[in-house]
Amino acid sequence: MGRLFKQYLNAPRVYSCSNCRTHNADHDEIISKSFQGRDGRAYLFSNVVNVTLGPREDRLLITGLHTVADIYCSCCQSVLGWKYEQAFEESQKYKEGKYILEKAKTMKEGNW
Repeated sequence: MGRLFKQYLNAPRVYSCSNCRTHNADHDEIISKSFQGRDGRAYLFSNVVNVTLGPREDRLLITGLHTVADIYCSCCQSVLGWKYEQAFEESQKYKEGKYILEKAKTMKEGNW
């Protein structure tokens, strides 16, 4: 197995894995804070780093049927949320290619 290279975000406000503190997202990448995850509140991000994708699966969520892939911290393998691969309802298409990070699985670092 190769050496793990982590991307560090040079931003004033960063979301990190609550388990190992690996950087995951810049606060400026938030699209919405009005989402629900498995363990409570979640945020929709346009881009995240230092994650790996699990297998795609169809999941019935609050807003309907979506094809999603769980995202895992690339360092400690904790489940952080999911990536929207496909939305079946037209009104939900804006989520495709976006990421959910669960608030309970992340922590804030930087100048808040």
